[in-house]
This record gives sequence, C-alpha cells and structure tokens, in this order.
Amino acid sequence: MNGATTSGELRAHNRARLLRAVHEGGAALTRSQLTRDLGLARGTASVLVAGLLEDELLHEEPAREHARGRPTQVPGPHPRGPVALAADVREDAWELAACELGGRVTVLAVRPHDGTPEGALGTLGEALAAERQRLGHRVVGVGVALAGPVRHGGLVDIAHLSWHAVDVPHLLARSHDPTGGGGRGMPLFVGNDTAFAALAEARRGRLRGVRVGLHLHVDFDLGGVLVVDGRPLGGAAGSGAEFGHMPLTGGERPCPCGALGCWSTEVGANALLRHAGLAHGGGRGREQAERVLATSSKAVAANARALGRGIAALVNAHDPEAVTLSGHGVELYERAGETLRAAAEPYLMAIRREAPPRIESSALGWRGALLGAMESAFDAFLTPEGLGGWRASPA
Repeated sequence: MNGATTSGELRAHNRARLLRAVHEGGAALTRSQLTRDLGLARGTASVLVAGLLEDELLHEEPAREHARGRPTQVPGPHPRGPVALAADVREDAWELAACELGGRVTVLAVRPHDGTPEGALGTLGEALAAERQRLGHRVVGVGVALAGPVRHGGLVDIAHLSWHAVDVPHLLARSHDPTGGGGRGMPLFVGNDTAFAALAEARRGRLRGVRVGLHLHVDFDLGGVLVVDGRPLGGAAGSGAEFGHMPLTGGERPCPCGALGCWSTEVGANALLRHAGLAHGGGRGREQAERVLATSSKAVAANARALGRGIAALVNAHDPEAVTLSGHGVELYERAGETLRAAAEPYLMAIRREAPPRIESSALGWRGALLGAMESAFDAFLTPEGLGGWRASPA
C-alpha cells in the first residue's frame, strides 16, 4: 500500500517510484523496461516521464542498441537536474564528490587534513559551501561518511584521533558561518563509513538482492555491519556498525576505543604497520601500510588469519548468505584468501561448514562509503515530499 488517496497523491507516488527506479538502475534502463518493471500502463508512464522532463529531473537519450522502428529512449539525469554532494572523511584525508541520479560520481576534491575535528571538518565545510553556491538549487542533500561510530545523527567518535562526541553538523556549518546557521535548510546525513559502504554494496554491489549479508570495511582498522533486506542495522542510537570492537580473536590488546581485545586491533593498516615494526596509530602511515600489504607475506597472513577467525564467529551468530569485504579487505582477500578461509573453517559450527556463505571482494572497492553517503541523500529526495520541494525551488 502506498497511502495515496487522491489522483494527485498517486501521481506523486508514481513519479517518485519512477525516478528511484532510474536511479537504482544506474540510468541504464529503457523507458519500456521501467514501464514493465513498475507495472505501469504505457500511457501513464509517458505522462510521468513527460512531467519529469519538463521539471528538469530527467533527460532522455536513444538507446545504443534497439530494434527496428522508433528508437527506444533511456531516461537519465538531466544536465540541470538534482545533485547529491557526498563526502568520505577518512582519518588522514577527505574526498568530496557530486553525484547525479543513476549514481554517476564526479570527484570534486581530495584533501589531506591534520586529524583534528576543526582541521578535517572545517575545510570540508568550506568546500561544501562553495559547491552549494556553485550548484545552487540543484543540491538536494549532503551525505558525509566518517571513520567512527556516529550517534544521534551527527555525534562522531574516532578514538585513535581522540575525537569524542564531535558535533559534525555544527562544525560543517560553523566553518562558513560563525553563527552556526550556514547549514540550515539543507538535508545533511552523517553516518559511519562501514554502514554507508554496506548500504552501497546492497544497492549497487554484491549484496544486491541478498536478504541477510555481512559487510566488512578495512581501513586503518576494521568495521563491520549486518545488512538485512538491503539496510545496515544501525542500532538504538545509530552506532551499530561496530563489529570491529568485539573480542572475536581472543586477544588482550588494548584498543583506543577503551575496550580490550577488539578485532579491529588485529586487522587493518594499523595491524600491518605493527607487524612490520613500524609506528602506527593516529590516522597516519597509509602509504607505509600499503607497502607492507604489497611486500610482507607474514603481515598479510597474520591479518588474513585474524580476519577469517572473526568472520567465522559472525557467521555462526548471524547466518549470512554472503560476506563482502571492502577497503584493504579486497587486497587481503586477493593476496591471502586461502589463508583466510583456512583460518575461518575450524571456528565454524558444523552446520555452517556444510554450507558456508560466500566471501567476496566488494564490487565498489574504496568508493563504497562515498556511494553510501550519496544514497542517504537521494533516499530522502526520491520521495513525494522531496520531489515536491524540487518543484517549489527556484530554477
């Protein structure tokens, strides 16, 4: 049931459905495919598309391959259509992109930062303000992924950078408006990088169509989240993507988060650096860790064994259909997949060993968190209410 009670409400509902289908289909589906998939009458679809073209939400191009007769049209993003700004804030740098309907990403800037909240979020806020000024009403939302647990919609903790309850929306707004009002009126979605990477994997990657999946994102340390029916489970306060802070490998090493024996102390760039006897922590050393990953089979094997053992524990608990790995997890699996699987097997319950879930590298690599941030913004826009706001905004 869609809740529509009038013809106008039904039309608004179908406009949102059609635009979402274009977006989730990568702006690659023909008008006839969309009509069939959504169960619309051909005339209804034509009226809807015409209205979306007029509102500069869609633009059509002929399909590259078509049968005889009139060329089939492919609806896609309008050159003056909606844009979501998406940012991935890592421990040592941030990346900002503009994203169109269908998921096409244009990277706008990649900048290192000093590891402080002001140094990271202040410069990002300035960049966001500049892009909003440049793009004007086209910007329909901003998504920001961060490398730490995010509570209550905007408070982030990044333990190894000594960030505690950092108010992300406030710092982003304050950077270009000392009164703190510069960010008002623009939908802002702040989330954990692993949760956003998992959302993107469910929409555009190898968890698409998977009812229960497990996604693990490996950067300086490890994050993990359960994905059910295409949505990462966020927890009561929104900070549920924290499997990396469970004692899954039996260790006793203290973690910057305040707990002992966290799985994330054994997997990721920090663990690679430690195995190589190099300085680690504080969100620094990415290039050195990448060299260790490329050259030290001993360090890679240790990471892979810890990763496999933790995966086994989570498989026993959650019975996922698939496990996907992003970030450094892709390279760990490529270089030591057999070691990982061999480490996991003894810790699996017998019934899990009979039919273990598939383990796969992410289809999105390092881009997942950015794409998930994009999806969070478009999820809010691709609704009757969001599209109503677009029609009301000045051109």
